[in-house]
Amino acid sequence: MSSILTNNGAMVALQTLKTINSRLATTQQEISTGKTVATAKDNSAVWAISKVMEADVKGFKGISDSLNLGQSTVAVARQAAETVSDLLTDIKGKIVAAQEENVDRDKIQADISALRDQISAVVGAAQFNGLNLLSNVSLTAGSGEINILSSLDRSGTGVTASDITVGKQDLATDAQAIQATGGTFTAAGVTGTLNATQTVTLDLSTLTIEAGKAFAIQIFGTDADDSTFTQADYRNTAAAAMTQAEAAAEPMAYVARDGDTAQDVAKILAEKWATYLAANNLDSNVLDIQASGSGLVLTSTVTNATDLIAVSVATVGADAGNTIGGRLAGLADVDVTTQAGADSALASIEGLINTAIDSAAAFGSAQGRIETQLDFVSGLTDALKSGIGTLVDADMEEASARLQALQVQQQLGVQALSIANKAPQSLLSLFQ
Repeated sequence: MSSILTNNGAMVALQTLKTINSRLATTQQEISTGKTVATAKDNSAVWAISKVMEADVKGFKGISDSLNLGQSTVAVARQAAETVSDLLTDIKGKIVAAQEENVDRDKIQADISALRDQISAVVGAAQFNGLNLLSNVSLTAGSGEINILSSLDRSGTGVTASDITVGKQDLATDAQAIQATGGTFTAAGVTGTLNATQTVTLDLSTLTIEAGKAFAIQIFGTDADDSTFTQADYRNTAAAAMTQAEAAAEPMAYVARDGDTAQDVAKILAEKWATYLAANNLDSNVLDIQASGSGLVLTSTVTNATDLIAVSVATVGADAGNTIGGRLAGLADVDVTTQAGADSALASIEGLINTAIDSAAAFGSAQGRIETQLDFVSGLTDALKSGIGTLVDADMEEASARLQALQVQQQLGVQALSIANKAPQSLLSLFQ
């Protein structure tokens, strides 16, 4: 049946042409935007995933900036620490030269003083954007380290930031100060006695370590007839118990800084004992103190049941207002103008050199880790971008071929619609 009111052929041709035009518009949009999923209506699930990944890419770009800043800061500190190590090595050469009696020790001391001033200048200049990792004298908790943003960790519960923590390594030469009065004073925080038992360990892990708290070694040897050792030589206090005033004046003392552990305090006190031993010409067979982990190992080969040596570690609380000194403050005590001073300086310089070497090594390790993370973040960012492209980018070769095919289909659709629209005209012949 033919009808002038309903043209089924035209309706079919029209629907086909609409479909072709819709697909052609989609293809043209892909070509113009370069994406198959440009908006949420194109594919809401894929669009949502791509937007989350794009946000992560933006975040990782910020992380790269943070890592670059941190790397530069640590690199400056590492270079300065290496320079300080070299300068300390030069000082050691001067000290060794001063061991010879037929030298001008005053001129050698002048050279040492100049090198010491140079170390102070290097440490003071070792800052990047106002941050100096070679100075750590603040009493504020957490000020002994910096956190460098290194990653974003996404999980089902959300996103968390990860940091690379870099500890400050103080190489300043400023002197410490312990208050002679006030605050919380403990005469014997830990104590041990060498008698017939010739090896004892003082466990410093039982003490609270905090910035500004001072630790001082107290020695009180007893040998009534001075047959085994001269008891006066192995006493650094007037009585068996140290007073706070004596702790304040004691060379074998250390004011802890933020980030220090019992192991750090033990190591530094052992180094100060080595210097004290050489400066006072004492016999290590009578008393030797070595650091072992968080403890001080006391040894003697001469004590017995009656001839004994008591060693304690006294503490002066941070509430006393102690001043934290630089880790290289011992340079101020280096004086080679006398033979005794030269001997003492040779003992102390080893510990100072090790301090600088350990600091440079710590910064080098941190810098290596930052560089590794930078490479990882760069690769991860590229992988995320590639993944986003796989999800939303258009295949331009395919789009080009599809465009040409759709254009041909569009022309044929228009032709088919034109033919269908002319079909009712044949009905006019029935009425002629």
